[in-house]
Amino acid sequence: MARHQPSARPANPRFSSGPCAKIPHFSLDMLSDAPLGRSHRAKVGKDKLKAAIEGTREILNIPAEYKIGIVPASDTGAVEMAMWSMLGARKAEMLAWESFGAGWVTDVVKQLKIDAEVKTADYGHIVDLATVNFDNDVVFTWNGTTSGVRVPNGDAIPADRAGLTICDATSAAFAQDLPWDKLDVTTFSWQKVMGGEAAHGMIVLSPRAVERLESYTPAWPLPKIFRMTKGGKLIEGIFVGETINTPSMLAVEDYLVALEWARKIGGLKALQERATTNAKVLWDFCDRHDWIDNLAEDAATRSNTSVCLKFTDDRIKDGAAFAKAVAKKLETYHVAYDIGAYRDAPAGLRIWCGATVETADIEALTLWLQWAFETEIEAQAETA
Repeated sequence: MARHQPSARPANPRFSSGPCAKIPHFSLDMLSDAPLGRSHRAKVGKDKLKAAIEGTREILNIPAEYKIGIVPASDTGAVEMAMWSMLGARKAEMLAWESFGAGWVTDVVKQLKIDAEVKTADYGHIVDLATVNFDNDVVFTWNGTTSGVRVPNGDAIPADRAGLTICDATSAAFAQDLPWDKLDVTTFSWQKVMGGEAAHGMIVLSPRAVERLESYTPAWPLPKIFRMTKGGKLIEGIFVGETINTPSMLAVEDYLVALEWARKIGGLKALQERATTNAKVLWDFCDRHDWIDNLAEDAATRSNTSVCLKFTDDRIKDGAAFAKAVAKKLETYHVAYDIGAYRDAPAGLRIWCGATVETADIEALTLWLQWAFETEIEAQAETA
């Protein structure tokens, strides 16, 4: 029998995990103060870039002694900059539980050819952090954007570690607690929780990371966009807004607008609460239905931003085809865009629940998700 469609659609069907939904009530008019056509090295440009750095410090509660820089090539560029500039001084330990973490393993083992121990976990799990030797340099993702799992806390990272911790926190920053005293290099981009535009990355350096940069020279040549030191000293300008390459001042303005929105709603705590409230709608939905479940098997490691779901109904004959059909149907009806699982991840859905998403839209989506599931099950039965 034909299923009745839900009466209301999400007001904003954008649930992509990057670039993510813009802040609520966003309009291009909000960017009218962008200094377009001006040099980023002019005072107006430098002031905007410095405001982006200090706004980041304010909202994320980053310690005053930590350095914050805006760097090229989004989060990927920031992670690569850290690995190419700092690894090789001691043995590395690479932790991977999703596709981006696996990519960092490839860079370190096959490109840099560094002595590294690799520890992996299947999608939906994370590595047992109790087995990690933090006297090595450790590279890991805080939140697995493609697997929907996150590090629950920094308790496993010792304060007296000898190695550096290099953390890709791109889908965690602004939505999850990041223990700055446990993180030496932290990277993220504007395009995730803050709904900013792509191509710009952020790198946060602890004093220990700065000390490594000033005392260690890698054996390989460094491209210009990776260089953070000159003459054995940190290039301080990078960390006050004098970017290595030309940034988009329109994208900078967009990020400043998002930071101001974060201030107005209550800062980091409010951002975290919005993401967790959104994710809980999906967690509760899974609890009420036996045909869908969270890909993250341990509730303590479930992401509150990139929520990954799997279909568990025994009637589904081809999991990948079924998940694609559901995602396509929801896009066709302008209910949800870009919610298919990442190409390397298990078949299923990936729904962004970061702070810029409205809870009412997630709630409306769940009704359509049930409708799409039921109609695809019926369609499968008719063609059997």
